Amino acid sequence: MLQQVPLFRDLNQQELARVEEIAIYRVFRKKTTIFMEGSEKEAVFFIQDGLVKAYKTDEEGHEQIVSLLQTGDMFPHTGFFNQTPYPATTEALVDTHLLAIPVHAFEQLILAMPSIAIKVIDVMGAKIRELQQKLQQFTGHNANFRILSLLLQLADKHGKEEGSRIHIELPMTNQELANTIGTSRETVNRLLNQLKKERIVETHRSEIIILDMYGLKRWRER
Repeated sequence: MLQQVPLFRDLNQQELARVEEIAIYRVFRKKTTIFMEGSEKEAVFFIQDGLVKAYKTDEEGHEQIVSLLQTGDMFPHTGFFNQTPYPATTEALVDTHLLAIPVHAFEQLILAMPSIAIKVIDVMGAKIRELQQKLQQFTGHNANFRILSLLLQLADKHGKEEGSRIHIELPMTNQELANTIGTSRETVNRLLNQLKKERIVETHRSEIIILDMYGLKRWRER
């Protein structure tokens, strides 16, 4: 698992072994809170398999989804080198397998092996530049493009193939999907209804089924 984490891609076997000594493998069942916004940051998490939503709650109790986190993602994005509390609440949307690395133990490790810190910082710098580029590309497109891109990302990282179909377990309302990509529920409803009419997707209470992947990609290119 550690070798598959982009943050640790430049570490040698000895360094990976030391990180593995402090790593904790955890499983969070569906609808389980991983950590709460504002609580002390005790660990940084890496998703081995699953789907996590990060959200904030306003003064009136309304939930605003900050991001959907998928297999391979790290959270919180503030990482190891920031002492601020957790910036959002996170919840497992499906049964999720995580790798947790305690912040204090990691700090002690990099004091003993500074080479780890240097390599991790280099990778984090590259990751920040990559996220900035993706954000610019993402915000430069219309709502339909953003919705379709999200579906394709979920299919790639979280979809399960059953014959020619791809099943995506997604226990989220259309309003939550809209919040994730910064659009309205009506826009999401309208696009999904059109995709259903053309037999490109099916939607169920907690699942989206992609019937025609080529058709979905073609829709995004319009």
